Amino acid sequence: MNWEMLTAIAQLATVLVGIPSLIYFAVQLREQTRERRQEARNALTVQWGDLTKALHENGEFAAIHLRGVHSFHDLDPVSKLRFSAFQNRFFKNFEGMYYSRREGILNSELWDEIERTMSDFLAYDGVRQWWKTRKHWHTEAFAAVVDAIIARGDQPTAYSTYSVTDVALPKHH
Repeated sequence: MNWEMLTAIAQLATVLVGIPSLIYFAVQLREQTRERRQEARNALTVQWGDLTKALHENGEFAAIHLRGVHSFHDLDPVSKLRFSAFQNRFFKNFEGMYYSRREGILNSELWDEIERTMSDFLAYDGVRQWWKTRKHWHTEAFAAVVDAIIARGDQPTAYSTYSVTDVALPKHH
């Protein structure tokens, strides 16, 4: 055997040893990506649950919310503040999900679910009225997504069976 043949055998051995290492690395990377996505979904689920607690644990705020989705302008100042604070958290949560989608953490199926939820809320005049007052608090990219949803002109149906006119706002002392 000459040096050229030994060099060729050494290179072949290096390649044969390297291929399994590359495959192992690729499998590990894929698994880490899957775990990262699952962690992100879990975190978003927890955030969503924390956010919506205000609606199911506080009847007074639930009434403000139902009135506010129909007309932000018709709320009294304190109710506007409470509704606005909730909507801001709500839409910051959506914005975080939007960027998770852009970064590949959320798949298209999950983003479609989020977009349908946004569409349900943005179909209401009160949410659209609020958005006009706070749009500038969001990134231009996310604002463009919201504006595109609004431009579709979806009909409000999420609360269509809730008899909102029967909901009385709490009396302020």
